[in-house]
Amino acid sequence: MSVDDQVSGVPGAPDESSPEDSEEGQDALRLEQLILGSERRYTPFQAARSAGVSMDLASRFWRAMGFADIGQAKVLTEADVLALRRLAGLVEAGLLSESMAVQVARSTGQTTARLADWQIDSFLEGLTEPQEPGMTRMDMTYPLVELLLPELEEFLVYVWRRQLAAATGRVISAAEDTEMVDRRWAVGFADLVGFTRLTRRLEEEELGELVEAFETTAADLVAAYGGRLIKTLGDEVLFAAEDVGTAAEIGLRLIETLANDETMPELRVGIAFGTVTTRMGDVFGTTVNLASRLTSIAPKDAVLVDGDFAEELIREGDAPASEAEATLAAKAAQDEGREPPAYRFGLQPMWQRPVRGLGVVSPWMLSRRSES
Repeated sequence: MSVDDQVSGVPGAPDESSPEDSEEGQDALRLEQLILGSERRYTPFQAARSAGVSMDLASRFWRAMGFADIGQAKVLTEADVLALRRLAGLVEAGLLSESMAVQVARSTGQTTARLADWQIDSFLEGLTEPQEPGMTRMDMTYPLVELLLPELEEFLVYVWRRQLAAATGRVISAAEDTEMVDRRWAVGFADLVGFTRLTRRLEEEELGELVEAFETTAADLVAAYGGRLIKTLGDEVLFAAEDVGTAAEIGLRLIETLANDETMPELRVGIAFGTVTTRMGDVFGTTVNLASRLTSIAPKDAVLVDGDFAEELIREGDAPASEAEATLAAKAAQDEGREPPAYRFGLQPMWQRPVRGLGVVSPWMLSRRSES
């Protein structure tokens, strides 16, 4: 079958293991129609023709959104046609290139797919278990979705607008056009120590609860102190900040917070400062790789940073170049009747060591000198 004879479809497409005429198939169709707000009417070819786009472009859009191939089954709705028409309209108007429109579809599909999976796994299933006597899961799910759907939709749009406003503000405030893609950021990894051993010792439910608690704590702290949570990887989180002071505060807060939680294993953090490339909400480049390597060699409950990070922290006046310099500065200020410099952080040089793929690095141990 050629590309033009097929199209990436939608969840809920009929298959041999779950025929539409079965009771389960009918329940799935009822829920799909409730959520989508319209019933199945079109084959992929009919949907593409109704939207005024080629089958090739329709295929690219639907695949980018993460939907499986469905051949020419009649499973698409008016909403699918409208989505195609809107994306194609942005291209025709010159607001987006075709490749950029595909990227929009892909980034939106990836983000919302993860959100939908989480809502079903951790939210909807919990609300429909245990089932009430004499009621099926469908009996409980349908009215629940009917009540929640408009509220969750409004909240999703609100959060998206808030995030879009923040991201737009960062772009507008960028000093140069290159900063929109290649920025100088502090990038950090926080990694749970001994997580592989935990997976063998804990039950699945306990492990899931630990990971969720870690991700929630990390996300809250990163947001509260002005950073950006890039992604979570189960036992590891990746965060970024526009300045080293913010990143240093986040790294130490993560260590301090989890150290006070007896249910959590030890944590190690590595942070590097330098140019990063951003794409679809992720970060790439040597700085990211260096932060990852620093994390792997960091001691338990400690934060390691690279030389550029340490230099920038000293330049901004958040840390002394050395403890000896801090002592001399404090004594000079005391002799002159001035307030001594107030450094937030301390830096201790560590042994230079080779790091795979990056040569020899000179890490520094980050510590807190006083509460901010």
